[in-house]
Amino acid sequence: MSRAVLSWIVERLDHGERVALASVIEARGSVPGKPGAKLAISSMGEKFGTVGGAGLELKIERNLIEMLAIDKSKMRKTGGKIETYILHKEGKGKEAVALDSLCGGQLRVSLEVIEPVPHILIAGGGHVGMSVSIVCETLGWKYSVFDVRSEYSNLERYPKASEILCSSVDELLGNETVSSIRRFSDILVLGHDWSVDQELLIGLLKILDGVPRIGVIGSTTKWNGFRKAAIESGLTEEKLSPARCPIGLDIGADTPEEIALAICAEILSFDRKTR
Repeated sequence: MSRAVLSWIVERLDHGERVALASVIEARGSVPGKPGAKLAISSMGEKFGTVGGAGLELKIERNLIEMLAIDKSKMRKTGGKIETYILHKEGKGKEAVALDSLCGGQLRVSLEVIEPVPHILIAGGGHVGMSVSIVCETLGWKYSVFDVRSEYSNLERYPKASEILCSSVDELLGNETVSSIRRFSDILVLGHDWSVDQELLIGLLKILDGVPRIGVIGSTTKWNGFRKAAIESGLTEEKLSPARCPIGLDIGADTPEEIALAICAEILSFDRKTR
């Protein structure tokens, strides 16, 4: 069961979801859940596994949902916790949770929230895209690559990419949904051709619901042109809000390597809620 739960957790994380996990670490007396029993709940409300059922599981499930409601930047600072549950309605003690049960057993359960690592879609596999991939590898982040040009989006150029996507913009967008696109935490529009970038940006904004974030490389003038085209295509200012341009922290970056560092530092600052 532990392996099945852990596999399910990895799958949810790969979809960009947060997962709250309860693991029984100690059991005494008559208890429904034995050491190693696990229950996981995703931020989308799905659950997998069991810690024994009945009132115990309901209580733990509520605790996990409460933890998922805590902002991830705060959760990162506070960490998880270990709770002791007494399966008897007369159970007392400030450091234990008494349950309406007559079993008389006691369990210690660890509760934690597992966060997905950033997964960046590098839309444009040129010099900046290559530099971004190197920073991602250094940080242990996932990244995928999209380019309309096969010579800039292939496994030889990006052997460690999670996905290699090479097609027209229309085909890429046709294969994505609001749900599937959530596997990416950020989409970086770094293309070589402004018309390709504009088509991709407008197409993405039409299917997104605020996630993932979109960053567009370029000047304020370039962004004003994109914004005008987006509004003319029927998008509202609210639908434009997930996108930002120019991208990257203002560190005076000039080279592709420096720009990549500034971009990833900005993503980290968003992820840690320091901006």
